[in-house]
Amino acid sequence: MYNRFFKRLLDILIALILFIPALVIVTVCYLAIKIESKGPAFFVQKRPGYKGKIFKIYKLRTMRIDTEKDGRKLSDMERMTKTGVVIRKLSLDELPQILNILRGEMSFIGNRPLLEKYLEYYTPEQMRRHDVRPGISGWAQVNGRNELTWEQKFERDIWYVDNVSFALDVKIFFMTIKNVFKHSGINAGINETMQEFTGSGEMVSLDK
Repeated sequence: MYNRFFKRLLDILIALILFIPALVIVTVCYLAIKIESKGPAFFVQKRPGYKGKIFKIYKLRTMRIDTEKDGRKLSDMERMTKTGVVIRKLSLDELPQILNILRGEMSFIGNRPLLEKYLEYYTPEQMRRHDVRPGISGWAQVNGRNELTWEQKFERDIWYVDNVSFALDVKIFFMTIKNVFKHSGINAGINETMQEFTGSGEMVSLDK
């Protein structure tokens, strides 16, 4: 009952309450991004959501659009803007996803939406991570984040699907707030990009 009705209702109510404050913060970040570096202030990318349905996710851009300098490929840390470091550490880059929540594409708490190209690599069990709406924060994010292996991430994602409840969502929410202020697992997210998922085990068949 909670996952099918009350969770969505809470998402809408909280998103409406936070919309104006979030809009103010996003506007300030938008101006800072535009002043510091060229390019769009928002990062838009297609991601698989509930039941694998593709949607466009919105984030504040934290990196320069240039990928090379003097013929050398820049690392993620080198591409990170000064504004981006602050935005990423405080997880403010995720605020535009309140719009995704209001559109019914995401939830505040759920499994993080990964890249669309990973769909073809999932096993049937891993595909179950899409049995809930993707979230801004989730069980894997408050239990290791980028320090986890892919298998560990998926194990936590599936565990969340099987155990989703109001009490668990509240726990994840407060753990998220705590981790933001402690910057727990943030450094790995800024200094390096996690290796791409290339599949493991039996693959799931997708209708192209």
